[in-house]
Amino acid sequence: MEPAFRPVHEQKLSSQELVRLYLSRIEKYGEKLHAFVSVYADDALRAAHAADEAIAAGYRLGPLHGMPVAVKDIVDIEGRVTTGGSKVWEKRVSPRTATLVKRLVQAGMIVIGKTHSVEFAMGSFGTNQHMGTPWNPWDPGTLRAPGGSSSGTGVAVAAALAPCGIGTDTGGSVRIPAAWCGIVGLKTTIGRVSVEGVLPLAHTLDTPGPMCRDVEDAALLFNVLKEPSRDDPMAELRRGVAGLTLGRMPQRDREPASAEVLEAYDESLRVLEKLGARIVDVDLPKPFIELGAMVGRIIGAEGYSYVGELVDDPQQPVDDDVRPRIQLGRGLSARDYLLLLRERETLKARWNAALAHVDALLTPGTATPAPRVQDIDQKGSAAIYTRAINLVDWCALAAPNGFTPGGLPTSLQIACRGYGEAMALRIGHAFEQATPWHRRTPAL
Repeated sequence: MEPAFRPVHEQKLSSQELVRLYLSRIEKYGEKLHAFVSVYADDALRAAHAADEAIAAGYRLGPLHGMPVAVKDIVDIEGRVTTGGSKVWEKRVSPRTATLVKRLVQAGMIVIGKTHSVEFAMGSFGTNQHMGTPWNPWDPGTLRAPGGSSSGTGVAVAAALAPCGIGTDTGGSVRIPAAWCGIVGLKTTIGRVSVEGVLPLAHTLDTPGPMCRDVEDAALLFNVLKEPSRDDPMAELRRGVAGLTLGRMPQRDREPASAEVLEAYDESLRVLEKLGARIVDVDLPKPFIELGAMVGRIIGAEGYSYVGELVDDPQQPVDDDVRPRIQLGRGLSARDYLLLLRERETLKARWNAALAHVDALLTPGTATPAPRVQDIDQKGSAAIYTRAINLVDWCALAAPNGFTPGGLPTSLQIACRGYGEAMALRIGHAFEQATPWHRRTPAL
């Protein structure tokens, strides 16, 4: 595997060599793939030189010191433009640096650039009418959905324009692009990673997380991002799945998924069972689609509180597909919103009770492989299996679990109770070590 496609923990190059490698790939493929809004080439090279000097002098800050990282363009970096995926904010200069970026820099990482997002981070397909849609690298001949809203980060990592990146997930926005771009994405528990300096969509649900080439990289990057705590996912990563109990999703929730996705999902369950896990059926309180609809209403209400004046102004260049999604919140009364939040608490309790006997719930990452952009019904959603996890304050890992006959990736979602990232990563690592899917790379 060429260096650009190696996971972070396998890299042997110096920081300067790595930065030059990724900058050269951005120059070569960047115009077509459209992953980056801006690239900080000169500053990244200076930082790489400083990292190499520090490491040579014995001052290595950790395993990610000197490693480039791409950051979704809803995350503030003081003095840099942060557009939030919106043409309205194309000249918005960040007044501060987000806490998560400070953590990256404190670990010695180098922000190589900002990646595209769906406008206001409100969309699961990854399209953007005014800022442009990143090109899913698994089909070089046809523009397919990259997944959203962390579209640019998904494409950048999949195409090796960056070794790893940061996305945010309010209803699936880390996991869907990870699924459709054939990489690993970790949706963290609410509050696990600071959202200070991250443009909000729905404060009840917003969660930043890592997007990487493999599970070990996701664990390393999560360790950097998370708020200080004693738990270390690396300590549990290689414990395997023998003796764990994993939940199979209900039969009714298989209906939205394509045959290709279900075939990969069923095979994933067989792999984990052979590794020693016990696969059991579970009875969830409501179908995923109904739980997802509740999330859509919460996002609409809270998103409208942040950008309602923009989406209500027909003179503003707001994406025609995003505008009605945010405007869902316009007609929701304060009473209905509060009742919705109360219903959520009831459902969380029922969900946790139904899954008290399992270590994780397994579902497909998405119901279909990446569709052609021209075929997308923007009134629908790709977040069928992901939104419920945000609703109940769980965490989840999306990991590659196969390819369609046409060469498009499929994904397995490993969902664990809140603050169970180490368990999700542990299960994902065991699955990954038993399968070849994370080693495949797109033919650019």
